Amino acid sequence: MGRNVTRKLIAEHLLEGELVPGEELGIRIDQTLTQDATGTLVMLELEALQLHRVRTEVSVQYVDHNLIQADHRNPDDHLFLESAARRFGLWFSRAGNGVSHPVHQERFGKPGRTLLGSDSHTPAGGALGMLAIGAGGVEVALAMAGEPFRFRMPEVLGVRLTGELSDWVSAKDVILEMLRRYGVDGCVGKVVEYHGPGLASLSAMDRHVIANMGTEMGATTTVFPSDQETRRYLRSQGREEDWSEWVADPDAEYDAQDEIDLSTVEPLIALPSSPGNVVPVREVEGREIYQAYLGSSANPGFRDFAVPALKGR
Repeated sequence: MGRNVTRKLIAEHLLEGELVPGEELGIRIDQTLTQDATGTLVMLELEALQLHRVRTEVSVQYVDHNLIQADHRNPDDHLFLESAARRFGLWFSRAGNGVSHPVHQERFGKPGRTLLGSDSHTPAGGALGMLAIGAGGVEVALAMAGEPFRFRMPEVLGVRLTGELSDWVSAKDVILEMLRRYGVDGCVGKVVEYHGPGLASLSAMDRHVIANMGTEMGATTTVFPSDQETRRYLRSQGREEDWSEWVADPDAEYDAQDEIDLSTVEPLIALPSSPGNVVPVREVEGREIYQAYLGSSANPGFRDFAVPALKGR
């Protein structure tokens, strides 16, 4: 039986358990990600563990959430996080460097690695062929101390992509189509792995958007293969030497399967008050909205800004 990318990644890092859905596993964590809304507690936990230096390949502390300087509390937290990063041997990304997930993909993401983050959208790292999982602060602190990350072996939902996206349709519409199908809890206990010929038309940042919002379906994480598009992206970041190929075997099996023809995906929107309340944009055309903004970890790519900018001209 051929293996999918998810099983290859888990097998490569397996320390405890067997790859049987529902069985408890322990895996080695290569990288960690913390941000300023959650990282303070993680650093306090490292102090409680009396850790001298982190034992991961890469650990990064980002400041990208609590940026308002209304009083002394946020600045004090940031100073503490910077000093903790020096003490424990983390990279420190100060305010203004950008949102953690796309910055981590640009500077540290590496195919074949595991990433554990104290942020629910850590699965965005799956865009580069990583096994990236969001977890609680204690679990992240223990991973930074060299302990295995323990979780139950998920089922793998294989989603075969065909075709290409039409004009004015973006990767956000792909994940909204998934949310329309599965809702906010339809992928609990599952890894969503995308494969198929449609991948060739999705950039690494398109994949980032889809992987990031897999969290909204309750998925353990989302995994894309590391292919030639991944290699092109890392080359554009001056890190081609970090590329390695991670693709599913030709006869790979999945616990469940679905398929999306990208050419049939239309502009979609999630209505209040749930990301699973998805309808076609045409159904709400002309309706008043209270507030709109661009950006965030779920909309970090050039296309996310270019499409509305061009549409508004």
